[in-house]
Amino acid sequence: MSSAETLTRSNPQAPSWQIKLLYDGECPLCLREVNFLQERDAGRRLVEFVDIADESYNPEDNSGIDYETAMGRIHAILPDGKIIKDIEVFRTVYEILGMGWIYAPTRLPILNSLANQIYTIWANLRLKLTGRPSLATLVAQRQQGLDCQDEQKCRLEH
Repeated sequence: MSSAETLTRSNPQAPSWQIKLLYDGECPLCLREVNFLQERDAGRRLVEFVDIADESYNPEDNSGIDYETAMGRIHAILPDGKIIKDIEVFRTVYEILGMGWIYAPTRLPILNSLANQIYTIWANLRLKLTGRPSLATLVAQRQQGLDCQDEQKCRLEH
């Protein structure tokens, strides 16, 4: 029995997932990775996938990680509430899904540092490389959309 199963049985309020992965559902490369991971999860629900691009994304449900922060780099939440980011997210998800060997070399400090540096470059270029607006533009568009959910406020401004 896994530690998450033990935790869930001893505490019915505990989540059934072992990691909550926050991802950008509008990023084609991110979606490719998420689809691969969902296939590997095979309905076991070890990973809870949360699309931060969805209009219903709520930071309060995700350890307070706001849209802008989540869009800047990959984040995940563990059942105890600990937030992890960058290469540690991939390493942990892959371990949970039984593919830990793929990211195991990043446990070595020098490779972890190098992998995080490469990931930082990717995170900073991700939107541009996938033909999307800048992070600032996306954040402004999202805020405008949230503001316009209150139709009267939107009509007054336009």
